[in-house]
Amino acid sequence: MANIKSQIKRNKTNEKRRLLNQSYRSSMRTAIKAVETAVIAKEATTATTLLTAAYAKVDKAVAKGIITKNFAARQKSSLAIKVNSIA
Repeated sequence: MANIKSQIKRNKTNEKRRLLNQSYRSSMRTAIKAVETAVIAKEATTATTLLTAAYAKVDKAVAKGIITKNFAARQKSSLAIKVNSIA
């Protein structure tokens, strides 16, 4: 445990950021899974509407620095391929 006052404060802010990042990452993964379940159920209209929401979540995660740009591009491409396969 840190004894220095500034490091104690830094540890608190690091924990807050970690929890926020975890929340953003979790909501992104939930949005992606929602699209994938709609694809499995072969619901084209639902999948396309959920796809736009998932894109927004992924882009927000990139903007906040939670995931990398290439990872986001790969996720979005994969989702688009899946949705287009049922359309």
